[in-house]
This record gives sequence, C-alpha cells and structure tokens, in this order.
Amino acid sequence: MNILQTHVSCKLLNIKILRPRYPEGGGGCPSNTRQQESAVFSKTSDKRGDTLDTMTNQAKACRSTIVPSLRYRNALAAIDWLIRAFGFEKQAVYLGPDNTTVMHAQLTFGNGMIMLGSVPKEGDNGTEYSKLMVQPDEIGLRETKSIYLIVSDADAVHATAKAAGAEMVLDIRDMDYGGRAFTCRDLEGHLWNIGTYDPWATA
Repeated sequence: MNILQTHVSCKLLNIKILRPRYPEGGGGCPSNTRQQESAVFSKTSDKRGDTLDTMTNQAKACRSTIVPSLRYRNALAAIDWLIRAFGFEKQAVYLGPDNTTVMHAQLTFGNGMIMLGSVPKEGDNGTEYSKLMVQPDEIGLRETKSIYLIVSDADAVHATAKAAGAEMVLDIRDMDYGGRAFTCRDLEGHLWNIGTYDPWATA
C-alpha cells in the first residue's frame, strides 16, 4: 500500500529531507539532458501482417522513470534496515494516525528511488490494490521480481548488509558478464541483487 492507493489521512514523519546529490540538471537519467519530446507513433507489423501503432518517447524527463514498490509488515524497521544495510536515504515518510503505519515512503539510492508502505494490519480490509499483493513468507519465500542496486564497491555493501543481518542467498563473487555481485534477502524476505555491473555503460 502506498499513498497513491489510499484515501486514509496521513502525516509526514518529522524527518530531515535528504535530497540526492546530483549535478544541476538531474544526472543519471539519459533523458534528463534533453527536453521532453512529444509522443511519436511508429508503424510496426504483427505476425498477421496487420499494421499497429506503437507509442514511443512517453518517459518523463526526470531522475528515475522506474520506481519499484515494496510492502513490509514493520515498514519503519524496514526503512532503518535499508539505510543501514544498503545506504538508502530517506526522502519522505508519511505515517498513518497510529504513528506506526507507513502509508507511503520514498527512499533514494543515488539517482534511483524505491517506494514502500506497511502491509495492512489484521482486521484491516486494506485497499483494492493491497488485495493483489502477498509477502514473500506467504508464498515460500519465492519472488516474481527483485531489485538490482548498482554500486561502486560490492564488497563494502556486502559487508554492511551482512552486518545488518541480511541472508546471503548467492554470496559475493565475480560475474561472467563483468563486475562483482551478490544476492540477499532483507529482514522480511524480499530479494535484493547488488553489484558493480552497470547495464547503462554496456548498452
């Protein structure tokens, strides 16, 4: 659940807002260096030979156009853990009336961001969106997605994650495609991939 999917009133947690350190103009997002382009439709053909309209250039000119979202039963503890283990920074945290439920939070990592919120408590029907979600421990710690963090020193992050109690699923190693990486679970079982491989540099 996040603030975009609920009508429950919430308040901003009294925290120091930490803005990512970027050069003027955004940085990191390839589309930041140019003005937003209008939508362009190109023609493609499907297997039957019919002509289809394909929309392109709809990404907004901003720092990060893909923002993964997560849920935690103890979202406040998860926020602190993600800061200690991986080096995330708080950008915004909105609490519910009970001061323990995180209605919506935004954490930054370099020019990337994740959003997260609390799992509805027992007896709370939640939102229409929350009913579509389950937690890793409800499906045998399996996942249908994971998050990849690009870091400058995978060994250093491995050390802080391990010290914070991360479960190492695939320990740190040199990768065939370049760089070093590892895969771990956070305190509620979500999978995280951390490595030095930069897909932007090889695209």
